[in-house]
Amino acid sequence: MIFTRLSRASRPSSAIAMALALAVGGTLTATAIEQPAHAQRDKKKKDDAKPEYSKSFLEEYTKISEIQKSEAPDYAAAKALIPAMLAEVKSDDEKNAAGGMLFNLANDTGDDQLQLQGIDLMIESGKIDTALVGQLSFAAYQTYNGMGDIANARAALERAIAANYTFNATMTDGSTQVFGPDRMHYLIADLYLENGNYAEGIGYLTGLIEAKHAAGEKAPEVWIRQGLANAYENNLNAEAAKYAAFLVRDYPTDVSWGDAVIITLNGSNYENPEILDLLRLSRRTGIYNDQRVLSEYVEVLDPRRYPGEVVAVIDEGFASGAADRTDPYLIETRKEASGRIAADKADLPNLASDARSSSDPKTVVVAGDTFLSYDQPAEAEEFYAKALTMAGVDTQMVLTRLGIAQFDQGKYAEAIETFGKVDGKRAPVANLWAIYAAQKSGA
Repeated sequence: MIFTRLSRASRPSSAIAMALALAVGGTLTATAIEQPAHAQRDKKKKDDAKPEYSKSFLEEYTKISEIQKSEAPDYAAAKALIPAMLAEVKSDDEKNAAGGMLFNLANDTGDDQLQLQGIDLMIESGKIDTALVGQLSFAAYQTYNGMGDIANARAALERAIAANYTFNATMTDGSTQVFGPDRMHYLIADLYLENGNYAEGIGYLTGLIEAKHAAGEKAPEVWIRQGLANAYENNLNAEAAKYAAFLVRDYPTDVSWGDAVIITLNGSNYENPEILDLLRLSRRTGIYNDQRVLSEYVEVLDPRRYPGEVVAVIDEGFASGAADRTDPYLIETRKEASGRIAADKADLPNLASDARSSSDPKTVVVAGDTFLSYDQPAEAEEFYAKALTMAGVDTQMVLTRLGIAQFDQGKYAEAIETFGKVDGKRAPVANLWAIYAAQKSGA
């Protein structure tokens, strides 16, 4: 197994563990029947409109309120009066006031179900402003999440997202982050991921990311890293490769590119030809996570088959510090390869002549491979293009290498088009190449 240092985003161990200073209890008080100033109605409603309460509702509401205001509240008695109060709820104002009463009783007694009932009443009333809808919805999400009710926790988050609710949160590691709709989408996925529903959680994130890309936008990095870490750790190999591509597309750092190549390699049952073309991308980016990656590249090349590329890779690794100059394997392999280069290069004109006149697809592909390995991409392109017109070739391999030859000539648009034709198991490899070509072209 090749080493990788997968970077992970900071995330709370569980959503409910976040220290979120919501202060909802201070926002809603039931000591007076009038709405608090900081729980104003929607601005569309007239500022001078007075709440509508029936005499029978006020009587039942006041009974509970008096118990709450007493020096030693009898909460059991207060709760016993709730059904009578709710039976008198007729107007939206009464629904809102009753909801606030239940919410405050819930805060005082630690009654989750009562809290949720109060939140639902206040939101259903339509008498609270959008910001408070978002705040209460997020509080409901936390409660449902703590109860393990994923469906209702998700619905509450979606309501907070619709309200465009944003607040500052203190994470369990002490850091402070701004939570808004994007982070709440993350939490919806987390509801599934934390409960082992990895495919559903990652699928939800994938839809969000692809929607961002369709709109010409980058996806939030936390979405991508969350999906990547969970896919990688849970052996969802196809999804891990997809998320590795998302990462380098939107956040193309050296670490991202190094990880993307290795994650794609580790997560796929590739044979040497696919591995070679993936590790060739590491050479073009100049990024190797670890010397073992470069050593594997050299091993897959084979000094007897591609001696020129072996020497080039090792020398570049030594020069960049990605490889240990004292490594016995690399020293011996370089020596073996360098002894073959002169004769190999001397035969290149004959190989080209044979390939141009040959009707044997193997001869033509070997010519393309050889010229590509000697960093002569124009000639390689010629032979790969010819090979694609012949029966019996590995079309997906030849397309991949044709794209690499075009890339090496700076023909990025053509390379992207060629990589886009690759399908099957090579598609993730070609996709990474296409992303890098687009970045090189500035597209």
